[in-house]
Amino acid sequence: MTVTAAKEIDLYSDEVLTDPYAAYQKLRATGEAVWSEQYGFYAIPHYRNVYDALHNHEVFSSASGVGITERLNQAQTGSTLTSDPPYHDLVRGLVARNLTPRALREITAYVQEWADRLVDSLIAQDSFDAVRDFGQAFPLSLVPDLLGWPIEEGRERLLDWASAGFNAFGPANERTLGGLHHFADMHGFLARMSQPGNLRPGSWGAQLVEEAQRGEIDQALLPALLGDYLFPSMDTSVSALASLIHLFGKHPDQYDLLRSQPDLIPSAFNEIVRFESPLRGFTRLVTRDFRLGSSDLSAGDRVLLLFASANRDETFWQTDPAVFDIQRVDATRHLGFGHGIHGCVGQALSRMEGHSLMSSLVRKVARIDVGEPTWRLHNTIRGIERLDASFVATVS
Repeated sequence: MTVTAAKEIDLYSDEVLTDPYAAYQKLRATGEAVWSEQYGFYAIPHYRNVYDALHNHEVFSSASGVGITERLNQAQTGSTLTSDPPYHDLVRGLVARNLTPRALREITAYVQEWADRLVDSLIAQDSFDAVRDFGQAFPLSLVPDLLGWPIEEGRERLLDWASAGFNAFGPANERTLGGLHHFADMHGFLARMSQPGNLRPGSWGAQLVEEAQRGEIDQALLPALLGDYLFPSMDTSVSALASLIHLFGKHPDQYDLLRSQPDLIPSAFNEIVRFESPLRGFTRLVTRDFRLGSSDLSAGDRVLLLFASANRDETFWQTDPAVFDIQRVDATRHLGFGHGIHGCVGQALSRMEGHSLMSSLVRKVARIDVGEPTWRLHNTIRGIERLDASFVATVS
């Protein structure tokens, strides 16, 4: 039996976007599938139901879009995110081949050197913005470099384009409508980069263009494939890296623990993503009548799978999920990057960035000082807008 949400829970209000966790807790207490009359979907707030839906693409389909506004869903079809097998397997395979942990080992030293230089430069400053100078600096440089993006064009717009695309998975509110003008520029730029000679030879992107020239992949797929490299790994990485600074600044005991036990770096990154999930969640379209947990869903229903709520679900996690604990034994089970066939294709690169930066921090920084964050008002991304921070260097 499905239940009706309390009318005061507006998941896209400024108040909830700024601090969503009380609303998520209320949803979990309300039911397993909580109807939103305002937006026309069922919110799915519990871990086990979100996990099960993510692993059942035949019932919970992505092919008709993963947002809540049908007109905007139609405009974003064709990517790995908004497709089902077998098409999904084809396009994801083309992108993921360069983003597997094994493939990324080739750039491990390069990424670590980049991280060391960034941390050294920030130590030398009295203070910095953890979002602009730390969170954005790495992915905004690294990802376009790997893709072969021209240095002189486009990079300053990547974050705006990524933000607009993710906002459009939400309702047609002012945040979504305010970013629609970016879409024409973004699509035009991706189309130009799909032409031979516009990407650095030997790069990931140039490889795709060459394969299209040889007829091995459809030329029409190139803009979406290049976008799949760029945008999913952009905003999510920025969010996770800024949260890294915020959480270790607010929890110095956890940072001291990490410095004393650097082998906890992978666990710490998982806990950061669990605790402040970069993605609030995406929707799926129910393809046939189905019972999810104790709730009966009907064909044609749209459900919002709340990754961030699942990661704070007190009925699933062994210890208090509202506590930040880098020694959490089950942190690997988080859904912060989604899961299953639609798990974030760029998450291995995001992990490499996070691990490399934490490795630099524990060697070079004795203490992280932070101010109070200003949180982004964004439909899909949970992230910080600005955070003043400073590093206290270790004594040689």
